[in-house]
Amino acid sequence: MLNDKKVALNGKITKYLRWPINLSVLWIVVTAIIFFIDKRAGVVMAFATIVFIVIAIVMMLRFYPNIKRYLVDFGAEYSQIQRQMMHEFEIPYALLDCNGKMLWHNSEMEKACETKLLNMRGIESIFKEFTKDKFEFKEEKKEFKVEYNEKIYRAVLKKFKMKDAVDEVPIAVLDSDDDDADMFALYLFDDTRIQQLSKENKNDKMIPGLIYIDNYEEVLQSIEDARRTLLVALIDRQIQRYFAEMDGLVRKLEKDKYFVVVKAKNIAIMQSKKFSLLDDVKNVKIGNERTATISIGFGMGSDSYVQNYTSATAAIDMALGRGGDQAVLKDGAKIYYYGGKSKSVEKNTRVKARVKAHALRELIETRDKVFIMGHHLGDNDSYGAAIGLYRAITTMGKKAYVVTGTMSSSVKPLIDKFTTDNGYEEDMFIAGTLATTILEKNDMLIVVDCNRAGYTEYPELVRRAQTLVVIDHHRQSADAIENAHLSYIEPYSSSACEMVTEIMQYMVDSVKMKPYEADALYSGIMMDTNNFSNRTGVRTFEAAAYLRKNGADIVRVRKMFRDDIGDYKAKAKAIQNTEIFMDKYAIAICPSEGTSMPTVVGAQAANELLNIKGIKAAFVCTFYNEKVYLSARSIDEVNVQLIAERLGGGGHMNLAGAQIEDCTCEQAKNLIKEIIQDMTDEGEI
Repeated sequence: MLNDKKVALNGKITKYLRWPINLSVLWIVVTAIIFFIDKRAGVVMAFATIVFIVIAIVMMLRFYPNIKRYLVDFGAEYSQIQRQMMHEFEIPYALLDCNGKMLWHNSEMEKACETKLLNMRGIESIFKEFTKDKFEFKEEKKEFKVEYNEKIYRAVLKKFKMKDAVDEVPIAVLDSDDDDADMFALYLFDDTRIQQLSKENKNDKMIPGLIYIDNYEEVLQSIEDARRTLLVALIDRQIQRYFAEMDGLVRKLEKDKYFVVVKAKNIAIMQSKKFSLLDDVKNVKIGNERTATISIGFGMGSDSYVQNYTSATAAIDMALGRGGDQAVLKDGAKIYYYGGKSKSVEKNTRVKARVKAHALRELIETRDKVFIMGHHLGDNDSYGAAIGLYRAITTMGKKAYVVTGTMSSSVKPLIDKFTTDNGYEEDMFIAGTLATTILEKNDMLIVVDCNRAGYTEYPELVRRAQTLVVIDHHRQSADAIENAHLSYIEPYSSSACEMVTEIMQYMVDSVKMKPYEADALYSGIMMDTNNFSNRTGVRTFEAAAYLRKNGADIVRVRKMFRDDIGDYKAKAKAIQNTEIFMDKYAIAICPSEGTSMPTVVGAQAANELLNIKGIKAAFVCTFYNEKVYLSARSIDEVNVQLIAERLGGGGHMNLAGAQIEDCTCEQAKNLIKEIIQDMTDEGEI
């Protein structure tokens, strides 16, 4: 690199070689002083000074070129030895210019790149990771990973100026206009083995998991006594065989609960097969009328086994909260869902409702005030559940408030009935902003018909509340409220109103509901079941019968659901312009102009589209408040919840929704098509 530059001796060496000449000046000064003191002595001193100067000049003229040559030769040998040592350096090393071209490299770099043709070759042509931004850094060095020919290297780039490189040569200086140009020293450290060992260590790490049989009691009741033991044994055998193939360990904790441990590498295998154990257990049939389903929860992503087990517990709770028959993998902050294609199994027993009701009562008794809040753009189910809880809480002698916001056209006639003239307190309904100002430390917030803080009527209230209770019938999502003191989530319930109706019967010994309160709860059940045609079970009709006994009037409720002419026209237009995708999916856009509540109209349009022959699922997009609201509906063949979750929403297998920001209805429509196509190709639907 120095051959093409003008080279001279370093300034310090030159001064050292010229010291006799510099000393001559001192001799002359001393001679002058002696001459003034004694002329005879001065003459002798002058003669000696002249001899010294002559000898010094002769020596410089004769020996200086040889000394310079010897020093330059030594410097060249020193540089050559240094160059040879770098060339034989056991680590791949190269010098790069500011554009990433190789100016010099050693033999190990040739071996790493498997070629000797590296001079002036761009480093990015060999290692794709060397993009332009990799050469832009202010710190002393930069490290990053590169891969080439199945090897993994840790690349270290060091920046320096060209003049700094020449200054390292002790006898030479650089005379160049480019001495401020940037250069880079590149080192490649082979981390292939380290990465392999790290990967092996990660793959061999033991991952804890939990397995619950969702409907153990119901399945056993559907088979004769003589075969019950055999059925349980067959389910055990399926679980044991499955994890034996995965080199896992299974231990039965209870009659319907298992603890499992598998290696992390086998988790990936189970993921690739979408946890086929879910289907294996469902195929166990020896005359049982009901099919057994299981829920699986695994936790990983932490170096602590205790933390991974805690994640597994959270995962199994989430699987159960989403209706069971699915596997949930919680990998740190990421959550993966598998299965969940079958309907939630209805529980005939009310034991859980009674336990939750008693726990809720104990919480309420220790609090001063209770705030009840539903989801944003609350509907009849949201407000009906809130009104039911309001009645139960006030019967206990506690102060309660229902937090309100924007209401749908079907809700407003209902809310208008709860006035002071009808015996209700003036502050029964309060705005979210007011609720945050009067919320105190010993107060409680109950969230109904929603389990996501961001979807509530006033999310700030969720963040401020010290005591939280969640009552919902939607499947849990990844961003569900986690810090709730009491969580009662039952995806098999038809509505939040059904759940509240059951809870009320156990919270207070004798709840005396007024007719309008019974109407509110009844209307919520009617709306979410689409007039008792969807998601209805034995307990749904039991709740409806209880409300009828307490004064619910079907005629009054029916009048609440009558449409405005504008809403009716909007539904008709949406249905008229419906596009049939893949011969079985109806996708429509519902206009929001001229409607009282566009989101409700969109949901109603989606329900209407299911009446068309051959349609397995319906999707209606409505643009409202700078968002696209999606209503997704199906009867039994397509799990629309999985589709809605890919859009950031959620819901049930046959009733789901999502809110899409920064998007138009047409864009949302195309996005739905892409998701349906991808999920069809992947076998998800």
